[in-house]
Amino acid sequence: MTVTDASSFVDSKIAVVPDFPKPGILFRDVTPLFSDADAFATVTTALSEPFDGGFVAVAGIEARGFALAGAIAIEQGVGVLTVRKAGKLPGEVLSESYALEYGEATLELRPNQIPQGSSVLVVDDVLATGGTVEATITLLERAGYVVAGVAVLLELDGLDGRARLEGHVPVHALSSAPA
Repeated sequence: MTVTDASSFVDSKIAVVPDFPKPGILFRDVTPLFSDADAFATVTTALSEPFDGGFVAVAGIEARGFALAGAIAIEQGVGVLTVRKAGKLPGEVLSESYALEYGEATLELRPNQIPQGSSVLVVDDVLATGGTVEATITLLERAGYVVAGVAVLLELDGLDGRARLEGHVPVHALSSAPA
C-alpha cells in the first residue's frame, strides 16, 4: 500500500464529531480507523516511512498516540515511550504545561528510559495548534533525547501547528482537513 492509500483511509475512516469536548470544537474520532485492521496497518507503516531507521523509540502522546506508537514500534523493532497526562506515571517524571485550543494541560514523561542522545519519533493522531506536540518535544529534549520528527494522521488547516514545529523538527501528516 502507498501513502495515497493511507491518506484515503485517514480521510474515509476518521469521524468528525461536532461540539466535543465542548461547543465549537470539531473532534476527530480515529477509533473507526483503529478498528479496521487493513487501514490501521497501512497508516502506521505510512507514518513511520519517512523516518525509517532513524529512531530507536516512538513517543506516543496520550491516548490515541499510544496505539499508533505501539504499532509502529512493533513494525520497526523499537521501543515505546509514553507521554502521559499529569499524575498518571509513578516515580520520577518531567512535566511540561501548555495551552491547547480549548484549555490548558500538563504532560509528563519518565526520564532515563533509553540512553541519552537516542533518537525518538513523536506520533499522535491530530496536529492542531501544535501545543501538545511542542510540549512533548520539550519533554523529550529535557530528558536528553533527540527528536527525529513528528508523524500524525491528520493536520488541521489554519491552526498553524506545522508552522509552530517546522524549523525545529520535520513534520509528516498523512492528510489534512479544515479546522
